[in-house]
Amino acid sequence: MKLATFNINGIKARVDALPAWLATAAPDVVCLQEIKSVNDAFPREVFEAMGYRVETHGQKGFNGVAILSKLPLTDIRRGLPGDEADEQARWIEAVVTGARPLRICGLYLPNGNPAPGPKYDYKLAWMARMEARVRDLLAAEEPFVCLGDYNVIPQALDAAKPENWVTDALYLPASRQAYRRMLHLGLTEAIRIRDAQCSSTGHRHAHRDANPLHNGSTICFSARKPPTGLRTPGSTRRYAAATSRQIMCRSGSRLRPEVAAMNAFPASNPGAFRVTPL
Repeated sequence: MKLATFNINGIKARVDALPAWLATAAPDVVCLQEIKSVNDAFPREVFEAMGYRVETHGQKGFNGVAILSKLPLTDIRRGLPGDEADEQARWIEAVVTGARPLRICGLYLPNGNPAPGPKYDYKLAWMARMEARVRDLLAAEEPFVCLGDYNVIPQALDAAKPENWVTDALYLPASRQAYRRMLHLGLTEAIRIRDAQCSSTGHRHAHRDANPLHNGSTICFSARKPPTGLRTPGSTRRYAAATSRQIMCRSGSRLRPEVAAMNAFPASNPGAFRVTPL
């Protein structure tokens, strides 16, 4: 099963580019972030014509997440549990019913800037709620994947110039600690697996930087271990706009990165991985 994540920064701006990318990359399942559209306004018919089922959790003008799947989706859940007053559309879940079921958790983690302040408090509270949800999923012993835009820089090597991020909410110690707490529950970072394969195959990114981890989008898995990483949205030249797009999986799933699909291109670049639930 080929999975991908893509921060599209508004479906209106990507209504032509997204179908073109889907036709080329052909993921089985893709999670979208920042659709910036209410559910009824999302152009689902465009993607249904391509054979994708469409589930959205939208919000007018801001945020919004979606799952597109070539396989049937069941048990659709919208919103991250733990705060009924939270109106921000940042979490969607569904079970992909392929040969073996796999729960997909699509997320758009809060940015948190400026920090300190109420936006950063919301970010940390949201991450605590996500940790609680991950714990519940692990306790249920079902394969699952958490993929999307994490808005966290887990390590210094995930940024071209980490010294520029020391006061940013993405890189503050509390953000990184909250991220590691989830990771250490038993998840695997997809971006690290991909980078290891790139090193062994001699693959290089388009910008030829010595460190590929800060170039592009990221993914994290959880099916007995998840993957994560940081990559830059927009053009490969916009290093300052780094945000982590990751996938976390429960440890035990077989993860295989699609190296070509993870290469760097202009515009918000998605990342793709294959996962085999065990």
